[in-house]
Amino acid sequence: MRRILIGLVVVAAFGGYLFSKYWYYLPGIISGLMDPVGDNRPVTWERGPDRPSATPHSPNIVLIVVDDLGFNDITFYGGGISDGSVPTPSIDSIATDGLQFTNGYAGNGTCAPSRAALLTGRFPTRVGFEFTPATPQFAELVAGENYIAENAVNYPPSQDLGLPSSELTLPEMLDQQDYHSVALGKWHLGGGDGMTPNEQGFDEFLGFLPGGAMFMEEDDAQVVNSKQDFDPIDKFLWANLKYAVKFNDGGRFKPDSHMTDYLSRQAVRVIEANRHRPFFLYLAYNAPHTPLQAEKDDYEALHHIANHTERTYAAMIRGLDRGIGDVLDALETNGLSDNTIVIFTSDNGGASYVGLPDLNKPYRGWKITFFEGGIHTPYFIRWPAKIDAGSQYESAVAHVDIFSTALAAAGIEPPSDRIIDGVNILDYALQTPQRPLSRPIFWRTGGYKVVLLDGWKLQLQEQNGKTWLFNLNEDPTEQINLSERGEYAQQLTAMRETLYELDSQMVEPLWPALIESPIAVDYTIDKLPDVAHETIIWSN
Repeated sequence: MRRILIGLVVVAAFGGYLFSKYWYYLPGIISGLMDPVGDNRPVTWERGPDRPSATPHSPNIVLIVVDDLGFNDITFYGGGISDGSVPTPSIDSIATDGLQFTNGYAGNGTCAPSRAALLTGRFPTRVGFEFTPATPQFAELVAGENYIAENAVNYPPSQDLGLPSSELTLPEMLDQQDYHSVALGKWHLGGGDGMTPNEQGFDEFLGFLPGGAMFMEEDDAQVVNSKQDFDPIDKFLWANLKYAVKFNDGGRFKPDSHMTDYLSRQAVRVIEANRHRPFFLYLAYNAPHTPLQAEKDDYEALHHIANHTERTYAAMIRGLDRGIGDVLDALETNGLSDNTIVIFTSDNGGASYVGLPDLNKPYRGWKITFFEGGIHTPYFIRWPAKIDAGSQYESAVAHVDIFSTALAAAGIEPPSDRIIDGVNILDYALQTPQRPLSRPIFWRTGGYKVVLLDGWKLQLQEQNGKTWLFNLNEDPTEQINLSERGEYAQQLTAMRETLYELDSQMVEPLWPALIESPIAVDYTIDKLPDVAHETIIWSN
């Protein structure tokens, strides 16, 4: 009996040791048991009419949103990943063949609130979608000593952290003109009742509800992996994400290739199935977000890049551009290019936790921050029937504008029962001469609040009183903080009044923050200096 008790104690102690060391695997284990991943299965898309209508229909809309793309990841601006040695001709062509917005801004510095802004035309804080959904386990691992444990008590389940069903989404509005709406890829706007894509206006959905998925099986012979051992987010993702998608409300199953290629090929099939009726395709890639996984062929094609992480990341960009090219080719092949609006943007800027210093060059800041590197994103619209190739617009535009712009193109009035923060930006950009657009754009995460108006940008950090005032018209990379210069006191006061007027219109967060952590503005997380450096305080 004594030996049995000793054995039980040893087993319990060893089990406790394993749990203390690997507890962060638990969410993935539980999700795998509750929603197992099956083998690949074919997807049958609903087909539209076999023949085109006798009368022209409203333009098709293809909204391409990539995940954590750095401003310097594409070659359109003269740079590009690895000193421009990895060209992105397909992405660049959306700008060169259409309209590029010099000052395009994301809805937030992180994934999910930006997606809420894209699909509702409203600042996410106006509806309480202030923070990116996260489980307490994830937040604790990422935040460490900056974890707010008391806020984890009675915290909502992860599937209930999302966009309220009371919000009107772009596909719900487009239904007024009989658009067939399809969502592909990353959702990240909730998985609970009323929050799934099929309940938020999409007729069909193929993708994943959480904020990420593996691109391939980790041990696939055709995958190249790059793990960032210094990053707790990466650690959590590798432990818990699955290589899986779901079709509509069905169970999860494995794709049949790298996720980026899979989503691109399915997008081509969606276009073919709907070529004779108006459709809205929301193509939300999860590339180049971590975990970094590239197809072996793409990786081997970039043998000139010595750094393994950079090479893997660049190979993901290569695959992403190829897939977008396939989508554009499908529009051309099916005779849809002229009457299709293609919008390209990223949910936010490149992340410091990748460990590559030039992702957002020439801008300061990273994903999570509201410095330009976190929110100044590529923003292109191609519509050959209406937009001349090589067009450009200088006034600031934002993700909230996509909602109103798409509705106007479809001949639909925006809802009148709520405040819509976006405008139809083509009303301004396509006028001769172009009309300047003057209105404030607002961001908030906890006590970190920012407003942009007519090129002036004010950032306030209420927790410590830190203030940054930049004149982006003369200082687009935010080098000179004007907040303490007496000659700008009047401008500072006016911007502060504008910020707090907007802040007063916003509502309380739908769920509390679990993290309040300093984030470096100018350094990747693996190269933080020992000396004092610029930080913001991130609440999430």
